[in-house]
Amino acid sequence: MAKKNIKPATSKYTKWIWKLFLGGIVFAFLIFFLASVGIFGPLPTFEELENPENNLATEVISLDGVTLGKYYRENRTPVSFHELPKNLIKALVATEDERFYEHSGIDFRGTARAFAYFGSKGGASTITQQLARLLFEKRSKNKLKTLIQKIKEWIIAIRLEKQYTKNEIITMYLNKYDFGHNAVGIRSAARIHFGKEPIEMNIEESAMLIGMLQNSSLFNPIRRPKMVVQRRNVVLKQMVRNDYISEVVKDSLQQLPLKLDINLEGHSDGTATYFREYIRDFMKGWIKKNPKTNGESYNIYRDGLKIYVTLDSRMQKYAEEATSEHMSNLQSVFYLQQKKNKTAPFYDLEPDQIKRTMKLAMKRSDRWRKMKKNGKNEEEIIASFHKETDMRVFSWKGDIDTIMTPYDSIRYNKFILQTGLLSLDTQTGHVKAWVGGINYKHFQYDHVKQGKRQVGSTFKPFVYATAINELGLSPCDELPNTPYTIPKGKYHLGEDWTPRNAGSEEKAYGGMKTLKNALANSVNVITAQLIDKTTPQNVVLLAKKLGIETEIPVVPSIALGTIDLSLYEMIGALNTFANKGMFVKPMMVLRIEDKNGTVLEEFIPKTKEVLSEEIAYTMINLMEGVVQSGSGIRLRTTSGKYPNDIVTGYPYKFENPIAGKTGTTQNQSDGWFMGMVPNLSTGVWVGAEDRSVHFTDLAKGQGASMALPIWALYMQKCYANEELNISKEEFEKPDHMTIELDCDKNKTDEKGDKTTNQTEEIEF
Repeated sequence: MAKKNIKPATSKYTKWIWKLFLGGIVFAFLIFFLASVGIFGPLPTFEELENPENNLATEVISLDGVTLGKYYRENRTPVSFHELPKNLIKALVATEDERFYEHSGIDFRGTARAFAYFGSKGGASTITQQLARLLFEKRSKNKLKTLIQKIKEWIIAIRLEKQYTKNEIITMYLNKYDFGHNAVGIRSAARIHFGKEPIEMNIEESAMLIGMLQNSSLFNPIRRPKMVVQRRNVVLKQMVRNDYISEVVKDSLQQLPLKLDINLEGHSDGTATYFREYIRDFMKGWIKKNPKTNGESYNIYRDGLKIYVTLDSRMQKYAEEATSEHMSNLQSVFYLQQKKNKTAPFYDLEPDQIKRTMKLAMKRSDRWRKMKKNGKNEEEIIASFHKETDMRVFSWKGDIDTIMTPYDSIRYNKFILQTGLLSLDTQTGHVKAWVGGINYKHFQYDHVKQGKRQVGSTFKPFVYATAINELGLSPCDELPNTPYTIPKGKYHLGEDWTPRNAGSEEKAYGGMKTLKNALANSVNVITAQLIDKTTPQNVVLLAKKLGIETEIPVVPSIALGTIDLSLYEMIGALNTFANKGMFVKPMMVLRIEDKNGTVLEEFIPKTKEVLSEEIAYTMINLMEGVVQSGSGIRLRTTSGKYPNDIVTGYPYKFENPIAGKTGTTQNQSDGWFMGMVPNLSTGVWVGAEDRSVHFTDLAKGQGASMALPIWALYMQKCYANEELNISKEEFEKPDHMTIELDCDKNKTDEKGDKTTNQTEEIEF
């Protein structure tokens, strides 16, 4: 009897196991093949892997190398691998991918778990896979789609590993990740959370940011600091596990609290906000004239340009600090005065005029424009302005969350005094500081270049310069300090023009005055005589040569500054005197580079000679008199009853040469001060949005009280930083002077020509 060949049962099962195993491999291979040829959706091409699309922020970089701000859709500024600290790399690998330097893009242990549970228990994705997901895939909530996406991530990850080095993959990943708060990429995250560059971060700071990679919206250090500390400590524990730090170091670091230095980089945050808005507008024009080599236009929100500007970040900081210090004080004084004003904050207006002013303000608002665009009629729009709503309004003690009507918020803002400051390097015209207002988030109107206001007595130097240049007068020449009339008909006047001096009749007139004394104390009748002798036409012609672009009416009253000009025009023009008669156009941009550092354009100063060195120095000598004995004398005074008071105290104690000019317009609506030292010219304006909002008295409302203190505080801060090299020297005098400057020489009659250095005359 033949024996039957009986196969053991285990052999049968083994066969099926092998079939399943081989079938699984074939199936997996088929799935990967189909995915690789795009059956489940397109995969990135070689070119896309080589140049993954990024939105790169354009940076505005100061003269001293500080990023002042950015323009972006995504706030991303990439860094290279050598700009990343080693502790950051170690924290990343220890926490996100321990075997990163050992695999070729896929961690098979984690991948097996992802397949088994369809990703519900995590896939332990490698850093390369996470980069693939950031670059090309968005996660779906559908489990089948998630599985397909995972397979595509594998393929992309493998391709990335072939295309890039491990260090390049880490760099790309950290440059791409969105950390929240407009911080896309590690550089933005470091700057926003710690106010420093990535390479400057210590271990605990690096650990915090790496901890955020798990879920940046959940592990938000501003909203959930306790959770972030816990997550940071997990990262530190992982660093011990991978022998990157010791237990002792870990224990000490885990005890530390978060040390954040939040520096938001929104378009209205940070420093030099008004200046950056000007640069944004400048770039619109530049882009139109400078296309790429392929004919396309540059995009400042995604092309990663670098705009190197003339601003000095330190001087900008001092300028913003000075304006804040003085304006917060000035505003409190103004509020006190308004308590007695029944039509606050307006003066000089009838009720119907106030209504028209408020309605005009409503029509200029975003609310009016949006409602008009949406088809609402005027009655509906006006009604909406009288409905209470939640809002945030400005105050010098911080923004106030409140409930009020939009109408009341407009009137509230009418109380707020505004300011502008512009500071130039005398020789180059480089703008060193630009403060366009008190708070860009709430008040976006720029009072440096956009705004134009009555310039008052700051225009008088143009009249004096014309007289000295055209008529050969000297600062020591005298004119009678008596009322002066230019008759109607002359210069096409419709009526007689008889300007008056400030002060009482008894003190305001009498005797003879030198030009130096007259300018120092802003004597109006002397200026009227000078413009009559030189003619308004010649004054206007010189002003144009000095860079004034606004159309100036050819009438005698311009001598007293009745025209509206910008701070930008005024300081640019007066700077010519400090620059030895050479006009230099204010310059803001040095060069523009693309994201690779290729220079696209460099800029140079634009200059022209307007006056001789002798005439320019003579004007400087005249304007030094303003500070030595005239309306700017408080810069010199060394004591005051109340050292910090804006009116009665003069704490500035400047001893170095300063050429300056104050300016105050009718009703104290505008206060100006223009001050120059040999290598820096700075102008300041202060006033309210409406000219009917102003101080009632000259003591508080003159330029010497409203604007001069900002100049003084700013210069004190600049002088305190010796690295800035702001000059304290004398203005350079020409070798051969033919114009007499020493008015005490051969002087026989001093009547009316001396003023004590403890009084200060006020002027229109």
